[in-house]
Formats: sequence, C-alpha cells, structure tokens
Amino acid sequence: MAALLLPAGAGAQPLQQRTGFTHADTLRGSNGPGRAWWDVVHYDLTIRPDPVARTLHGTNSITLRTLASGQRMQIDLQQPLVVDSIKADMASASTASADRGNERVPFTREGDVIWVDFLAPLSPGSTFPLHIHYHGTPKEAKNPPWDGGWIWKTDAQGYPWMTVACQGLGASAWYPCKDIQSDEPDSALLHITVPTGLQAVGNGRLRSTVDHGNGTSTWTWAVTNPINTYNLVPYIGRYAHFAATFQGLAGPLDLDYWVLQDHEAKAREQFKQVPGMLQCFENWFGPYPFYRDGYKLVEAPHLGMEHQSAVAYGNHYLNGYLGKDLSGSGWGLQWDFIIIHESAHEWWGNSITSADIADMWVHESFTNYAEALYTECRFGKAAGEDYVIGLRANIANDIPITGPYGVNQEGSGDMYYKGANMVHTIRHIMANDSLFKAMLREMNRRYRHTTVTGAQVEDFISTFSGRDFSALFEQYLRTTRIPELQWTVHRGKLYVRFANCVDGFAMPVTIMVNGEERTVPINERWSSPAHGLNDRTATLVADRNWYIQVKRTGPAALKGERTR
Repeated sequence: MAALLLPAGAGAQPLQQRTGFTHADTLRGSNGPGRAWWDVVHYDLTIRPDPVARTLHGTNSITLRTLASGQRMQIDLQQPLVVDSIKADMASASTASADRGNERVPFTREGDVIWVDFLAPLSPGSTFPLHIHYHGTPKEAKNPPWDGGWIWKTDAQGYPWMTVACQGLGASAWYPCKDIQSDEPDSALLHITVPTGLQAVGNGRLRSTVDHGNGTSTWTWAVTNPINTYNLVPYIGRYAHFAATFQGLAGPLDLDYWVLQDHEAKAREQFKQVPGMLQCFENWFGPYPFYRDGYKLVEAPHLGMEHQSAVAYGNHYLNGYLGKDLSGSGWGLQWDFIIIHESAHEWWGNSITSADIADMWVHESFTNYAEALYTECRFGKAAGEDYVIGLRANIANDIPITGPYGVNQEGSGDMYYKGANMVHTIRHIMANDSLFKAMLREMNRRYRHTTVTGAQVEDFISTFSGRDFSALFEQYLRTTRIPELQWTVHRGKLYVRFANCVDGFAMPVTIMVNGEERTVPINERWSSPAHGLNDRTATLVADRNWYIQVKRTGPAALKGERTR
C-alpha cells in the first residue's frame, strides 16, 4: 500500500512530506532521459544474504529492450550498496553482431544512481541482458513496513528470519533495478541462497531447490506476470508450508501458506478467511489477477505488505488491525485486516499500478474501500456502510491526496480513508450498484497488468458512469476542503447550495426534509428543491453515505446571491 501516517495502514512507507525537491528527487521519480529509451523485459535476480554480517551479495541480470537510440542508462542502487561490475551480453542483442559476447560496460555513480555508459549508441529494437554484480550492507528497516529496508530478525527459537519491505523507499534499496513504477518487468526469476535448514520463499512458483552440500541451498522462484519492483521479495525463515485450492472464476487457484513452524496450527485456523475473501473480491472486481503465479500468504517479521502473489502477513493471527477496529464500528473486528487489505492490493496496486506514486490513491482508495465491500459481502450492506463511514474519524485533511509528480513523493495518507469515502460517495451518486460493480470489474479487465495515471482512472470513471466527476475528483483529491451543504428556509421555501468547494462543484445528494427522502441536484448557487415548510421547525438531514458536511445558515445568507 501507500503511505499511512496513522498506525492504521499496513503497507508502504510514508515518505517525508516536502515542498522543495532536488535533482536527485527528479532522477528517482521521473522517467528521465536515462530511463525513457529502454524497457525492462525480465529480472533474473540472485542474492545471498549473510544474517551474521548483515550483508548482501547478488547479481541482477536485466533483460532490456531499447525503444529508441540511447547510450547512457540510469540504473538505481541505493547507497551504501556497491556495484562490482556491469557486463552486457551484446551477442544476444537483435541488432548486434554475434562476436561481441559479454563485455564490460563502464559506469559511474551519482548518489543512488549508477550511470551506465555504453561505448556506442544502441539502436532501437535491441534486446539483451545486462549483468550487474553488487554487494554491501543494505539500508536496514528501523520500523517496517513504514520505515523501509532490509529486515534482519530472529524467530522465538533464534533462527534467522529475514525479508524486506521497501514500498516508497524503493526496491533499489536492496537490488539494482529501474526503480520506477511505470516500468515493470514482464516476468522475473528470484534465486535465494540461504543456510541449509531454512526455507526461502519468493513471488510466483517454486522452480527448484538445490542443496550445494556446503551448508547452503538455493531456492528459485519464477514470476510469469508483470510485477512492481517493490513487490519482488524474498522471505527467509524456518517455515512450515501447507496448501489448498480455491475454485475461482478463472478455474482452480493454488493457495499456499508459509508460516513459522510454531505457528502452523494458528495459521491453519486464521487463514480459513482466505477463500471467502477471494470469493467476495472476485465478485466485485473480477478474477484474481495472477492465477498463473498463484496466491500466497507468507508470515513476515513486520505487519504486512502487498507483495504480489506472496503477501506479507504479520498481524499475529488476530482479527482487526492488531486486534483493533480502525473504523470504530465493531465490524473491523470480524475479520483479519492484513489478509483482507493486503490481498485486495492484488487487484488495486499489483495488477492496476499507478505510474507515479503521486497517484497512489489509485491503489489505496480502492483497496481501503475493498474492506467495506468485504464487510458488506459477509454482514450486509448496512455493515459495509457503518465500516467505511466509521473510517472518517481517521481523516486528517492535512494536504491533498494527490502528490507532486516526477519526484517520488506521495500525497496525504488520506488516500486511504478519505479516498475510500470518495469512492463510496461516487457509488451513491451513481445510485446503481449493478453499474458500479460493472465499472470496477471493467477497470480490472481494461487495466489488468498495466500501469495507469490517476487522470486515466478519473476519465474512465466519468466515461463509464456517464457522469462528469471531474470537479468531484478535483475537490477530494487535490484540495483539503470538505464540501459543505448549506441550507436555510425562508418564507416556507428550502434553499440549498454547496460551499467550501472548487469552482463548478455539483452533485446530487439524497436528503431527508422533514423526514421525507428526496435526491436533489446541488451546486454552488442557491436552489430551492422544496416549499411549504415552516421556517422555524423544518429539518434537513443528508444521507450519511455522502462524505460532506451539513450546515444550516440564516436567511441572510441569501442576500445578494443569485438563486435558481
């Protein structure tokens, strides 16, 4: 997930909110000239972590395709990790002669960027692997998953227990890569060498386990779908494994669970929630996006993260969020927050990925709303409403949800709770649950396994629904103002309007006037949807499903204002 500033959101690390940015921020967050001319096809990553020295040795072979002519390439690897050598297998390049083979490529370092300088410009249409050997001490996570990096822990019996959580911080904190969400490898291999007796779990499916006879073994995992760089992850520990099968919309889906050996009995009980969760989400969003790679929950030494096809689980086998209900409604204690939230990211974040983390609301707003949809699936529509409305108490309205583009900076943590309530409001404006569900499913069909901009998602929702939501998105995503429904009664007539809103803001709202329900269009100008009221005793209550504020004003507010 993206950044949750409250303890309520397991997931990405909140990046410190800033208004001034550096050249290094632009290199990290934009598809600049060192990135734009080439596309990642495949990562073949080999790592050997040393739990005693707390170091990594590794190689990433990046198969790339040149989209345009280029000579200088940007590879990201965060300090203090060190590149030892870079070789290009130019013999496999489609435009190269076969006699070139593996040749060393010169490189220089600029902060967390490795500049690879080919001896001559490469032509468009070349495909070849770039082998990057590296080593060093990766950044260690201080408070994962919010403060990210490599995690060196031991279990209760003293066995090494290792993994990484790096959303926001970036995968380049532990391996060399093109560290931007807009370019995912189409597939990946992960080879993890560990002390014999430990298990190493990765994304996708287990290809092989090789015992080297020297006290180490290598576990190889294969991912056959596109994957975010921060989602590629090793888990290393003394694990037990059990499995099941879910009969889903696209056929049988393999479910695999890797948990600390002492926790297997608890896990077998708690993870019974998985099939019902998958059934609910497939109903609302369409088929699970990664049938070929399967679904896994892997116990981790931190709270949780949406690592694709290998979701990190660390909620201590408790319902709620570490035993707490984030909504205050009571419904959040009926299910395990990490199982539900992080698994919803398989659709929202892992399959549909924002090209820039400034648009992380695309991940988090829909995933947070998925919690309410799951509650609705199990306990009814009113329960789902109670849940999402209860989350409003966590909204800060500190800064806009959308962050600045091109500098690797997220917006407000309100992308969770405020974003979910924005989606809930859109659902009720549409006033057609069949259409709303069809919209969510079509989003997942159309943008499956792709990266998108926030603008694309906004335009899609407006187009699919047949209603222009552009002002609503401007209001909720790019301002901190809550629309205020102002109302007054003058000479028996009810007047309503929106204030504290962007220009052109308008939406229909369901209101109760003296106990009578009606849905009325409301914009920035006073309008009168009812008459025959008593000026003193009239009441207006807005439907709770709209995330707005309601304020009664005096008739004096009508003076000098045009009405309709």
